[in-house]
Amino acid sequence: MASKNDFDYFDKPKNIRRLWFMLYVACGLTVIPDLFTTRHAHFWIDAFFGFYALLGFVACTVLILFSKLVGLILKVKEDYYGG
Repeated sequence: MASKNDFDYFDKPKNIRRLWFMLYVACGLTVIPDLFTTRHAHFWIDAFFGFYALLGFVACTVLILFSKLVGLILKVKEDYYGG
């Protein structure tokens, strides 16, 4: 089995900064196309700049929180199988 030193990519501060930078770039890239598109809003709220990027972020956040809640509800005890 490999030691901890073989898998410490996410422990290095340099790599953590790179990952945060890539996250910021990815978030920025989701907003840029909104500058060049013509919106035909069906509701008042989807006419705002960056609405669909924000909607995607909120949807992912809600999905993660919901899955954590379901995980708490469905979690079984360690001695579930009578061991």
